[in-house]
Amino acid sequence: MSTAKDKLTVGLAQIAPVWLNREKTLEKVLDRMDEAAGRRCDLITFGEALVPGYPFWSERTEGARFNSPLQKEMFSIYLDQSVDISRGDLEGVARNCKKNNLAVYLGIIERGSDRGAHSVYASLVYIDRSGEIQSVHRKLMPTYDERLNWAIGDGHGLRVHKLGQFTAGGLNCWENWMPLARTALYGQGEDLHVGVWPGGVPLTRDITRFIARESRSYSMAVSGLMRREDIPDGLPCSELMLAADESFLANGGSCLAGPDGKWIIEPLAREEALLVAEIDHGRVREERQNFDVAGHYSRPDVLQLSVNRERQNNLNLTE
Repeated sequence: MSTAKDKLTVGLAQIAPVWLNREKTLEKVLDRMDEAAGRRCDLITFGEALVPGYPFWSERTEGARFNSPLQKEMFSIYLDQSVDISRGDLEGVARNCKKNNLAVYLGIIERGSDRGAHSVYASLVYIDRSGEIQSVHRKLMPTYDERLNWAIGDGHGLRVHKLGQFTAGGLNCWENWMPLARTALYGQGEDLHVGVWPGGVPLTRDITRFIARESRSYSMAVSGLMRREDIPDGLPCSELMLAADESFLANGGSCLAGPDGKWIIEPLAREEALLVAEIDHGRVREERQNFDVAGHYSRPDVLQLSVNRERQNNLNLTE
């Protein structure tokens, strides 16, 4: 039987960034964190690359054109507005976590200060309720045109975190389709899966329930939102992007499925919202009775996964 300690309240923050403006987007994040605390959330989650935003210009402005002055100028802006953790860009978020006793999964564009500081990564940051950054997972493989802007990550952030009775882990966007990346989290005891996305109901409506059923875990998808009016005037790409007849560049799709694969929150489209639900670890235990992907239904004598969690670097300094 479930008890009060089995319960956890989670918040799915579907918001649009103040596109390519780190500080103003972080202000929106802090506002949603305060709202989540007011609704008694233990965890709040945000979409992929939310701070300072997803590189929507690449697909819409001939991003693959080599040596394009436009692409170079946009990358310079992106790099300038990205998040440098070592500089303290997330200190305000960490303080808010401690103030509100609230954990957060936050999608950022991370400036790789440990790799020369001129490449960026799509990173998923977990900050615990005491305000400590516990993991920074750099996306293993950027998808399609994302590779024009994002560097390839590593396995350092493939980690899970205790949150009450739950063990939470997270992946970025199409990483959620990578069986071995999911397995790396399942094997560490994950029973609350966080998938973060730039936004799009077709991206989230199938994989979210699939992961829930495969892992017998709670599975959430948290998406961003990007509307035509979120494209600011004055950027080098603004005129070309606004020429396209698109009301939404990303229409959301945040949702939550239970460990039986049934919807708790169905995909929400076309609006900003903080979606809140209480989840129950007792339901995980029930569904693991007939299938436990890393436990009684695994065959480690036949199938094993090796994971390299070293932070990759091309420089080893000795004094």
